[in-house]
Amino acid sequence: MANLSKSSDLSFRRNRRFSEEFKRKKVEELDKCLTSIADISREYQVNRSAVYYWIYKYSLMRKRSLKTVIEAESDTAKIKALKDHINQLEQLLGQKQFEIDFLNKQFEIASGMYGIDLKKKASGKASPGTGSIKNSTDIK
Repeated sequence: MANLSKSSDLSFRRNRRFSEEFKRKKVEELDKCLTSIADISREYQVNRSAVYYWIYKYSLMRKRSLKTVIEAESDTAKIKALKDHINQLEQLLGQKQFEIDFLNKQFEIASGMYGIDLKKKASGKASPGTGSIKNSTDIK
């Protein structure tokens, strides 16, 4: 049954005709960036190449040899939002680096005052209270 409905749907699509008024209206919507070729193709089940032919035939911008920049406003807003987010992250990174430098300086001063090295060395072993996980071979 599903195959029959698909084949009848395909034959219905092949025999459709769109009026010139409809085509002009859709091309005008495209020129004004109110819709996209993909939207028209999907909504009216028409091949993209047919929509491009409509544009070639009916677009006023094409007839005036005008070229449009294809960048949706949402893309521009999205790029601006991403740039703002990057700026915020860079600011946070700078603040964190300042805190790290401040703490390192405090360790230096405290180490000098008390005569001991307060910084852990990278090659040193972790103390038993640090929550390190033992291998199953170490447990007896």
